[in-house]
Amino acid sequence: MTVIISASGLADEIAGPRPPVLLDVRYAPGAPPGRPEYDAGHLPGAVFVDLEAELSGPPGAGGRHPLPDVAAFGAVMRRAGVSAGTPVVVYDGGQGWAAARAWWMLRWTGHQDVRVLDGGLAGWDGPLTAEIPTPGEGDFSPVPDSLPLLDADGAAALARDGLLLDARAAERYRGDVEPLDRVGGHIPGAVSAPTAGNVGPDGRFLPADELAARFRALGVKGDGTGPEVGVYCGSGVSAAHELVALEIAGIPAALYAGSWSEWTADTERPVATGPDPQ
Repeated sequence: MTVIISASGLADEIAGPRPPVLLDVRYAPGAPPGRPEYDAGHLPGAVFVDLEAELSGPPGAGGRHPLPDVAAFGAVMRRAGVSAGTPVVVYDGGQGWAAARAWWMLRWTGHQDVRVLDGGLAGWDGPLTAEIPTPGEGDFSPVPDSLPLLDADGAAALARDGLLLDARAAERYRGDVEPLDRVGGHIPGAVSAPTAGNVGPDGRFLPADELAARFRALGVKGDGTGPEVGVYCGSGVSAAHELVALEIAGIPAALYAGSWSEWTADTERPVATGPDPQ
């Protein structure tokens, strides 16, 4: 299954007989919501989806971006015009994290044809519009658990017995800094794998063979003989970017959606600091 689509490929599909539903998920950690940027200009026909209000539940013990209520997410997708048999393309401003979260949410709830615009809006050279679309109601009915999902206990077990990748920046993994959560460090046994290593200088994903080589160097085996793989980050957003990269490389993996923000909300859970155990 294709996971990403180029800007030129998307332009061709938009002009073709079966154009995809477009979702604009612009978001940056700590920045204002992306709606004003969307209002100023977006891909024609794209519907804005708010990561914090519609792709996440209320923050709390489950983390800063826990999964939203499944029924509410389904309603958001139907209002955006998403149907079970309709292709969907998601994009953000270029970092790819928010688009990947939308991709994962749709895939986790059973949609089979959803792709991320490679490079995001930054790589798009086609027309933009300020016109707000009014799509017809879709028929998408979410079926959760269509992709593997980890809770805190599952993440701890995978860090011991499998391979748990930490998608945050290396300095947060080591515990040198922690700008967002209660304490710095990482889940004991997890391996540092920052999302910056998934893309080239242009912000686009590396080719599949290069991604496969990257993950092999981290302990992943793509032939099905290696350990099970899971990914976490600060709050379950950038980890979805890592899952896109793993899927491009042909490697199945699970998401720990609560991630570090949920893990550290419980002061009884252990915290490791320092360099990668490998």
